[in-house]
Amino acid sequence: MCRLLGYVARRPTSVVEVLGQEHFDAFTALTAVHGDGWGMAWWDPDSPTVRSVTSAGSAIHDLAYSRLAGQRLGRAGIVHLRWATPGLAVSPQNTHPFVDGGYAFAHNGHIAPLGSLEGLLTREARATLRGDTDSERYFRFVMQCIAERGDDTEGLRQALGVLTSEFPEASLNALLMTPAQMFGVHINSQASVPIKGLRNLFPSEEEIPYRHTEDYFAMDYRITPDATHVISSGIDPEGWTPVPEDTAAMVDLGSLEVTRLDLPGRR
Repeated sequence: MCRLLGYVARRPTSVVEVLGQEHFDAFTALTAVHGDGWGMAWWDPDSPTVRSVTSAGSAIHDLAYSRLAGQRLGRAGIVHLRWATPGLAVSPQNTHPFVDGGYAFAHNGHIAPLGSLEGLLTREARATLRGDTDSERYFRFVMQCIAERGDDTEGLRQALGVLTSEFPEASLNALLMTPAQMFGVHINSQASVPIKGLRNLFPSEEEIPYRHTEDYFAMDYRITPDATHVISSGIDPEGWTPVPEDTAAMVDLGSLEVTRLDLPGRR
């Protein structure tokens, strides 16, 4: 279970500029829960592929996190704060975003059983796995479907159709950055809030971070004249619009136009 931030802008921007200092600090403070690693991936204008930095340490204690967050790394990027699923190691191999060429992916949720998810992968896809998370297997299944369909949007639609059918109680909330688009996947309507885990971290419910007890899987987007942002719950939603349940928001990396991806049988 994790926190997500994605952005697409007309010019290179920093993560701090995306949120503003106050909300960036509030987002980083969510490491009180999501302190099992962090990562950033971005489109570097001088590179044909996505660049990324990840760490298994807590973002709030890592100078590299604050340094990178203040740099104008690229026009589009993803930030991920990890809360490790029980039983899955806190390690570099399990830290998001996962990157493959021009693609980057970060997940907020849990898909079980892991063996059934891995069973959807081809031998070639399984050979690319580095860690032991459901999230990496989710990413590899999406990439597998994109390769099969020869189209990012249709491949993602195919993958989500299979996963919602096979794992109806999973949260598939995710950010997928492709060479042309940023997708904010908001599929979690039957997923359970990890309230027991949250209560174990704090002496009282009043101390649990904002929007974590009821809106844990919320996802919002915001359109400004120069950028479009997508974020998971945890900071003040003023000025943000909810991504409808069981859909994905698509942001064109060139035009910044936002459109909606519906799944077959879901509206």
